[in-house]
Amino acid sequence: MATSRPELYFVFMNFDPEYERLRADRTKQGAYELDLYLSNKHDELLAKTFQPETYKKRFSWVIVDGFSVEITDDQAQVLRSTKEVRVVEKNQELN
Repeated sequence: MATSRPELYFVFMNFDPEYERLRADRTKQGAYELDLYLSNKHDELLAKTFQPETYKKRFSWVIVDGFSVEITDDQAQVLRSTKEVRVVEKNQELN
């Protein structure tokens, strides 16, 4: 059942040769450039997909080219349909 209440989702991106190139650079400058590249890439995807103030990005992950974001179930469906995204999964807390 879809909910209109925002929940935390994990989003993993499709293959990106620029990400792979930057990830191979193990210098401090390379790590900074990779972090900046991914953060901007993820922010741009969200900005072009959703209206401002309708989502809240939590953070970007460098190791997997992914990010976490608070969105609704309907927004998750929209993200799944974008060509840049490979997987969108709702956070599941274990008890």
